[in-house]
Amino acid sequence: MSFLSKMYGGKTIANNKESDKNPNRVTGGLKAQGVDRFTFIAEDGLKKELPTLDYVRSLEEQSRKQRAAIDVLERKLARVEKAQEQISASFNRLSTSKYQPS
Repeated sequence: MSFLSKMYGGKTIANNKESDKNPNRVTGGLKAQGVDRFTFIAEDGLKKELPTLDYVRSLEEQSRKQRAAIDVLERKLARVEKAQEQISASFNRLSTSKYQPS
């Protein structure tokens, strides 16, 4: 979008980017307000509870962010393990070389 169209154009369409809210706080807020589930009473008098759609979405967002964090940590761990193996291999090479001081 050019500068002039930004300056003089009509309303811009908001991007549907995801919320930057902390999903743990969203989930906790829904639970605190008591809107995390519906309670149905069946004809036989039994109570059935179903989670609300917003609550399920907040839980999915929580698990998605946690999976992303786990993926990052697994990549970092793989890099550290690879570096440790390289250091160990070079140490073993140096310790078995024929140029050891006497």
